[in-house]
Amino acid sequence: MTTNQYDVVIVGGGPGGLSAALALGRARRRVLLCDAGPRRNAAATHMHNFLTRDGTPPAEVRRIGREQLATYPTVTVRDACVDSIGGTAGAFDLVVAGEPVTAKRILLATGMIDERLPIPGFNELWGTSIFQCPYCHGWEIADTKWGILALPQSVGHIVPFALQALCWTRDLTVYTNGTVVIPDEAGLRLAAAGIRIETTPIAGLAARDGALASIELITGTHVACDALFTHPPQRHVDLVRNLGVELDEIGYVKVDPMSRETSIKGIYASGDLSTRMQAAILAAASGMQTAAMVNVDLAMS
Repeated sequence: MTTNQYDVVIVGGGPGGLSAALALGRARRRVLLCDAGPRRNAAATHMHNFLTRDGTPPAEVRRIGREQLATYPTVTVRDACVDSIGGTAGAFDLVVAGEPVTAKRILLATGMIDERLPIPGFNELWGTSIFQCPYCHGWEIADTKWGILALPQSVGHIVPFALQALCWTRDLTVYTNGTVVIPDEAGLRLAAAGIRIETTPIAGLAARDGALASIELITGTHVACDALFTHPPQRHVDLVRNLGVELDEIGYVKVDPMSRETSIKGIYASGDLSTRMQAAILAAASGMQTAAMVNVDLAMS
């Protein structure tokens, strides 16, 4: 076997990819883990709800993960981009940082790219005052002024999301930005829970000392706000889009629930790119499951 021939190439080195590499390394499979590109959680300073790692910086989790992978001689980690994937199961042809690589199986753990909303100040505050998940950030900002920005694709989830937010704060406003219509029944449910609804369009987000201070409406009114939650659209990295794997009805890579194989035989997916239920510990668990199924597939081939 030449240097550039592997049983499995894993694309993506976050919790999902690292977990998959660990499981496959312990199964003595020859693995190449390729990790390149910007970190989705680059603005995050701590990771939460990961048992034994609660409060650990994401970069430290990656460092520990890589350090532990070094124990397994069949696992290679490269800070390199996978440029392309071709071929078929058992004989995939890849280009990694300009070099040819072959693999019997592919495991995608690329995560998703969060789109930035075209609201002045949004990009600068993303990940520091604007969040997606209260389970990840709620404890640290409990009992402060929260806003929830409703978007057309998430309006159906606004009631359960807002009601659960009351676990962390009672000072809560839902912003429709003048574009989202909240159904009457949902509006009554929110109002009954003491949750305000602001329908005026947003002009921008005002910051103080690098943190969100208020939401400016087009009327010129500033509404005090310490944290804003929303679920902006997400897109796949170019490599995944170019593969042409089948997506589900909301745009995530469709996988078999057990094997986690995609619509292309021999290509598997784990972590955030295959589900809207996204968290580091879930990605790590998904990576372990996927790796085990890949190993069984290899054993049976």
